[in-house]
Amino acid sequence: MSGKDTTPLGGWVADSYDVVAEFDDLMPTGLTVTDEGRVFVSFPRWGDEVPYTVAEVVDGKALPYPSRELNERSTERTPDRLVSVQSVITDPAGHVWLLDTGSPSFQPWLENGPKVVEVDPATDQVVRTIHLDGAAVTPTTYLNDIRFDFSRGPGGFAYVTDSQPEGALIVIDLGSGESWSKLRGHHSTRATDGFRAVVQGIVRENYAVGADGIAISADGTRLYYCPLSSRRLYSVATATLIDRSLSDEEVAKSIVDHGDKGASDGLESDTDGNLYATAYEHSAVLKLAADGSWSTLLHGPSVLWPDTLALAADGYLYVSVNQLPRTPLFNAGVDDRVPPYRIVRVPVDARPIRLTRSEPVR
Repeated sequence: MSGKDTTPLGGWVADSYDVVAEFDDLMPTGLTVTDEGRVFVSFPRWGDEVPYTVAEVVDGKALPYPSRELNERSTERTPDRLVSVQSVITDPAGHVWLLDTGSPSFQPWLENGPKVVEVDPATDQVVRTIHLDGAAVTPTTYLNDIRFDFSRGPGGFAYVTDSQPEGALIVIDLGSGESWSKLRGHHSTRATDGFRAVVQGIVRENYAVGADGIAISADGTRLYYCPLSSRRLYSVATATLIDRSLSDEEVAKSIVDHGDKGASDGLESDTDGNLYATAYEHSAVLKLAADGSWSTLLHGPSVLWPDTLALAADGYLYVSVNQLPRTPLFNAGVDDRVPPYRIVRVPVDARPIRLTRSEPVR
């Protein structure tokens, strides 16, 4: 199935894409595709009735994953039960990780809520759960997206964006399970003061979201990120993030401001050094080539709020499209959404980054 509008515009095609799945009652944010082609999505609990917050897409339908029991809401909270999963991602070893905000409807997170859950898709079983340390979070932390590098440290590292307005980057040592934050409140991670988004011609002044999009360089030496309430792209040296002895001021010395890219939610990267960014004000997805040139991959009215990007081994860039500005949380309590919500994909002829121990250790 493909998009309806296939009118050529300047060498690319507006609104042309393959539809992977459509959902009438569940609004997706997170998205990942394993190298075997399995598609997983997350449905955060933002006020809708969400029977399961993580699902696998099978024959176009969402099925609770890894089990319905793990997804069930309960007044008797257990440390490993999923609360509200914002993102799902495939790691370099092929496991699927669930990034649980622990925060229903952006409220302060529940006890034991903020965590990452590792699932082995070969068995569909949870391998481990890592709860974030108190030093890594604040009472209003909102975990947004995550990237992995298994080529450094005894067990590798995970990098997470904290999207509360002051913003931060959170580092998880996967070997020890310890976690910490860097650049909390730095101008590159915090929401821009007075930020106004214009989405499909409508002025939106209620977006105060810090570090959101995240992507790692092909060699793992730099981490790209951006606040949602900003139009700039930044990167920082990963070596400074994983060094707990460095102060934020010392970490900040390695930051590069890559300039204006438009306002973005999700970021992604590939092995050729290209970077991909959603452009939510323009209902588009953009590509920043390794040579510094920008181009448009996808654009059209039906792409209302491209959220998460996931590059797959099949050479397609997958995109979740969820009409977020029409949700009550971001629309003064009014629900103007018109289902279905979609997972779509466009060909990019690129490979996802899988940083493993086979890569040189730096």
